[in-house]
Amino acid sequence: MKDLRKKLEIPKEALKIVNDFLLDENNPLINDLLNVVDKYGGVDEINKKAQEAGKIENLIEKVKSKNPDYVKDLEWLIEARDSLSFINITDFRKKILGDKASGMKFDEDFAVTLELSACQYFPFLIDIAKDALENHKLVPGRIIRVRNMKEQESDGDLPAMAAAMQIIGSSWVETLDTKGTAPGPDGLPVNVHLGGPDTITGYFGGVGQPNDFALKWIDEFLYYYTNYGIKQVLNVNPGTVLLGYFIYKLGINNEFKISVYMGNDNPYSCLWTLLTAKLFAREDGTSPLIGFNLSNAVNNKTINMAAYIRKPFGFEDVVRLEHHITETWKSIVRQPYDRRDELLELASNVKNISAKHEGGKVDVEEKREHPTDILEYFMPKEELKKAGLWDYLRINHLDRNDAVNSTAEALTKKGLTFIAAKNLHHY
Repeated sequence: MKDLRKKLEIPKEALKIVNDFLLDENNPLINDLLNVVDKYGGVDEINKKAQEAGKIENLIEKVKSKNPDYVKDLEWLIEARDSLSFINITDFRKKILGDKASGMKFDEDFAVTLELSACQYFPFLIDIAKDALENHKLVPGRIIRVRNMKEQESDGDLPAMAAAMQIIGSSWVETLDTKGTAPGPDGLPVNVHLGGPDTITGYFGGVGQPNDFALKWIDEFLYYYTNYGIKQVLNVNPGTVLLGYFIYKLGINNEFKISVYMGNDNPYSCLWTLLTAKLFAREDGTSPLIGFNLSNAVNNKTINMAAYIRKPFGFEDVVRLEHHITETWKSIVRQPYDRRDELLELASNVKNISAKHEGGKVDVEEKREHPTDILEYFMPKEELKKAGLWDYLRINHLDRNDAVNSTAEALTKKGLTFIAAKNLHHY
């Protein structure tokens, strides 16, 4: 067995060949990437622009020019934060456990990040915050967004959400428009072969970013990074994952989350992903891979194995393992789907994990006149309003956050810990 295992060692000559390939000045793959970076002024200029664009005062100025009404909501959020109006962690624990809370010890090293997906519209985030304030609930520590970028740039949602995330102290992810299920930023189809359900088998090969769209994805990211300070985006394709590693290695301070749509559903696919992350990590050991969302099909053994791989690579504090606890009621998984009990088993031994809530609680969703539906992520805002769905979606978003709070309650009852919006919920 020992001799057989030895055969897996990567020869130094193989690594030299890879390095020689990447460093070849005539390599068109790398040259094309460097040309996109040069388009935005080079690495230092890109980071400088992003840092300036991401300052909250500059984001609020952009909000004023697009949607002045949102500024009032941001000011309310700042005031509520500064006045410590939201429930603190100690009081939340007392709310759940009563007097027993004061005698319990909570290990913060294994805190589960409370994640809500997707929070599509800024007004719905404000609804969630107001509901949390009034009813002593938690606001999530992580928000995923899957709304069309150009649409939310035009109506002011994009800078408003970016400002709000800084105010409340939550991490967040945007989803770029250069993806195979929709037209790219130039209006042309990303994947010419895909349509509706009549082309469903075409999706089996992955919607991705075909041909030159991987570079267009980088171009689109750098636009939003330098203009809004948007640092973290969703990643659904092996090519754009690799390019994300490349630009980080070059010095751009980007981050990304690998989507559930990539289908990492076994320990060996996790090894492949983390292995590449390690190969292209910076000298300080960091990687742009911040969130790693495994497939909905994975069991706890696979998640534990992903954690096992992550640790010796030095990524335990770098790469968050993200796991769906609830899913939208329609259009993605068989229902009922509720992984909360499995999370409670993981939470005491797997560090840096998040509990992602894409839908409400099962017993709520099944009774809703209009339950959550992931296909509505991709509908234009005006279409949603014309279809009379706006108020339903508001309820769906509140249901998602109630599911987040149910998970926080379950963790607390087990003596486990969580991460909510850090600037709102103090200890």
